[in-house]
Amino acid sequence: MKNDKSFVKHSNNISLEEINGTVEIPDTGSFWKNLLAFSGPGALVAVGYMDPGNWITSIGGGAQYGYVLLSVILLSNFIAMLLQYMAAKLGIVTGMDLAQATRKHTSRWVGIVLWIVTELAIMATDIAEVIGGAIALELLFGIPIVYGVILTVFDVLLLLFLMKLGFRKIEAIVITLITVILVVFAYEVAIAHPAIKEILGGFIPDKKILLDKGERTMALGIVGATVMPHNLYLHSSISQSRKFDRTNDEEVAKVVKYTTWDSNIQLTIAFVINCLLLVLGAAMFFGTKEDLGTFTALYDALQDNKLAGDIASPVLSTLFAVALLASGQNSTITGTLTGQIVMEGFIHMRIPTWARRLITRGLSILPVLACAIYFNGQESALDKLMVDSQVFLCVALPVSMIPLVYFTSSEKIMGKFKNSKLIASLGWIATALLTVLNLQLIVEMFF
Repeated sequence: MKNDKSFVKHSNNISLEEINGTVEIPDTGSFWKNLLAFSGPGALVAVGYMDPGNWITSIGGGAQYGYVLLSVILLSNFIAMLLQYMAAKLGIVTGMDLAQATRKHTSRWVGIVLWIVTELAIMATDIAEVIGGAIALELLFGIPIVYGVILTVFDVLLLLFLMKLGFRKIEAIVITLITVILVVFAYEVAIAHPAIKEILGGFIPDKKILLDKGERTMALGIVGATVMPHNLYLHSSISQSRKFDRTNDEEVAKVVKYTTWDSNIQLTIAFVINCLLLVLGAAMFFGTKEDLGTFTALYDALQDNKLAGDIASPVLSTLFAVALLASGQNSTITGTLTGQIVMEGFIHMRIPTWARRLITRGLSILPVLACAIYFNGQESALDKLMVDSQVFLCVALPVSMIPLVYFTSSEKIMGKFKNSKLIASLGWIATALLTVLNLQLIVEMFF
């Protein structure tokens, strides 16, 4: 293989060492057996595309503008598939995650700055998960928000336990929770009887999305909440969980192929869930002019006959809260793993596993806990914190995307597995587009 051998990591610098190369793959030509063996990492990545931060924008977009923004979800998903393919391929071919690769090509101080920016982005992502999980606990069990936030610390202990059982167990749990979310919203949309013709029409881009300020801002919010930087670091690391010979080009090609299949299938499921969220908002609440900008407002609306009509019931609200809790739990697992990846990759900090994960989780909980205590658990204040935190995602995304596209398009780094001219061009176009859109989102939020 022609890629730069110095770029391949050594055994003492392994990304997520406890899971790296631990999953055996079958020596078979069967497509389905191979696909089953490689299924899992894509699910952990897809979680980031359907986390609680997506819910408000997707359901709110449907409630305010009907089905028109489905085309934005579709475009975002295609970009996500492209970027995650690159991230996984980087890890498989070079043996380095995106944080390690970026650090290798920058100075120590630049690495520290990039680590800080990325950590803030992870915190921003995790804030939505902590808030969503805490609110779900309050809605389901009446646990006050402050105590619910504190309870999310135990996710770290749960993750430590699961890691001892093996990475495949974590993948299975995440897939199960995704299935719960999918089934809940498929059921709720089915009984809402959405307009199929309008749904299909919503996938056709409409120029009024760009011309109408409200629709444009909501579209920017959907894009910003969909494509997240932490997923690029995560996928470049967990794509290395399968055991294979990196010096064998045929085996590397096989791993890239089936990892891409896994990623695209799981991202398609995430796409369906995000569409279901928007369709639910459009079918049940479009035209009501009701403010559905909080999780509690959505929970209450699902059992309000004046808003949801004849299908309103406490069962729908309870299912919504269950799905919200499942989404929060899923996202906290992946967020904690990503925190470990960037800490080790950017600043080469090696501390005990439990301490590393506790620090990562604690950094995310502190701002939410402080806000919850100061505002006495008012959800409106937490929602404002969640919205404001998305600014860091806007800043961090180009910092992650630019090196990713550059590395995977370099023959010196990737050898024969470098991006084709078409893929590289699409990557740079997507990077430019998302950078402009994220800058526009910051302008819309503050001005």
